[in-house]
Amino acid sequence: MEHERKKIPAEAVELYTRFIHGEVSRRAFLDGVKKFAVVGLSAGAIVEALTPNYALGQQVRKDDERIKASYETLPSPDGNGYIRGYLVRPFSADSRTETPAKLPGIIVIHENRGLNPHTEDVARRFALENFMAFAPDTLTSVGGYPGDDYKGGKLFEKIDPAKMTQDLVAAARWLKARPDCSGKIGATGFCFGGSMANTLSVLLGPDLGAAAPYYGGAPQPADVAKIKAAILIHHGGLDKRLSEAYPAQEAELKKNNIRYEGHVYPDSVHGFFNDATPERFNKVTAGQSWTRTLEWFNQYVRAA
Repeated sequence: MEHERKKIPAEAVELYTRFIHGEVSRRAFLDGVKKFAVVGLSAGAIVEALTPNYALGQQVRKDDERIKASYETLPSPDGNGYIRGYLVRPFSADSRTETPAKLPGIIVIHENRGLNPHTEDVARRFALENFMAFAPDTLTSVGGYPGDDYKGGKLFEKIDPAKMTQDLVAAARWLKARPDCSGKIGATGFCFGGSMANTLSVLLGPDLGAAAPYYGGAPQPADVAKIKAAILIHHGGLDKRLSEAYPAQEAELKKNNIRYEGHVYPDSVHGFFNDATPERFNKVTAGQSWTRTLEWFNQYVRAA
């Protein structure tokens, strides 16, 4: 696998990143990939290699006996329908009683494709670390994640960003208020989800203990002073747009005396944590970032 991954040109991976961000159309992406085709590596093979394979990214089975998972719904703000999400807890004798053990909660926010299997798997990973995790689907109002990332991306474009933000705030407050939650919560997310983890740190103030955004856009400088959470930032060194913007974000965090830690991982592209996309996944730095995220949440959410 490592040998094959080296065959995919970095420019093709960058083109895929621009495609999933909506910067180029699907046709432009497919036409652009043809430029990188060589003997032994067709355009079709490149597209297949860059397309998520969720079987590869499943670390915890949906029916794993160590977890208890369900799909839950909560009201969307202002009576605007409802929000559906994936709730996961570790399974134990306590969880079968009427008063289950109270656990710290983690909001897990998906990329701009909706609640796909990778995000659900990350939620299950948190459950195995003795957190309760809730992964809301911001596509709920248009039918939810459709089972296809490209179609999910098209649905994502139809939703008012302000509605998605308020739905995520509602989801975080719902998790925090649950009787089986300790009342301490953190937020993490990837790409869009990373940006929204940053946004929640602004909007929730002291109600959020910590955030660990992965390759997410920074809050507006004027909003940083509202942050009360401890912020752990993950960027890929090859993800130039975000990694080169990080020093300015760091300066604002320092200026406002925000508890933070930031890491720019070498040889890592946008999406380096996503093991469902092998051409972007970096096993070493994904592992490093996951260990740091767990330590961060244990310090600022569990022990707070």
